[in-house]
Amino acid sequence: MSGAVANGIPEPDGAGQAGADGPGMRPPTRRYDYVTDGQEIYRRSFAMIRERADLSGLPADLEVVATRLIHAAGDTDIVSRIAASPDVVEAAREALAGGAPIFTDSVMLASGITRRRLPGDNEIVCTLRDPRVPGLAAAWGTTRAAAAVSLWGPRLDGAVVAIGNAPTALFHLLEVVLDGGPRPAAIVGMPVGFVGSAESKEALAGHRLADGSQVPWITVHGHRGGSAMAASTVNALATASELA
Repeated sequence: MSGAVANGIPEPDGAGQAGADGPGMRPPTRRYDYVTDGQEIYRRSFAMIRERADLSGLPADLEVVATRLIHAAGDTDIVSRIAASPDVVEAAREALAGGAPIFTDSVMLASGITRRRLPGDNEIVCTLRDPRVPGLAAAWGTTRAAAAVSLWGPRLDGAVVAIGNAPTALFHLLEVVLDGGPRPAAIVGMPVGFVGSAESKEALAGHRLADGSQVPWITVHGHRGGSAMAASTVNALATASELA
């Protein structure tokens, strides 16, 4: 009969008392030659990125963001698709340092943001599972991801937004802002997919407010994107260190 349960997984009898080396808790036979030290894997990964990626066309303050995007995508060629307003790094870091919340369009993206990197004990908010969302989406004839954006309300003002899943969420966010709604401090717009993804990023890059200005933004043009890439961007914007 099994013993204690940890994280939903029954431990073999005695394992709780004996620790990782107790009965039934033996590692598998090492059959492959691979690096097992997490910090060494990170160090080597970013060293390889620096060796192989051409970052010469990017502003200096975007280099850390680019290396983390490459790491998340596993693709050095993605550099050519990165685009950003010139003030996005400064704007995002200032907002985060001041404790601004981070709004995301998916739970996965929210989970991918490394809290220890955040400088202002920033709250990470995803409203996709709010019980009001299905009704709003049905009434407005839009997706749940888009409807969830409207639940951010006045807290959106001065916040950092990361969109990594739904193009409709990015379109909806821009429509809220262009209607005179709350203005975020910075937008990470990296929805993934083939329907609306590339177009929503073009809309982000081309948007203009009534005064002719833009909300600071960063994107990866085309169909690529996703929660991992958007989260890695937020992590890079939170601190200037690649390995922190």
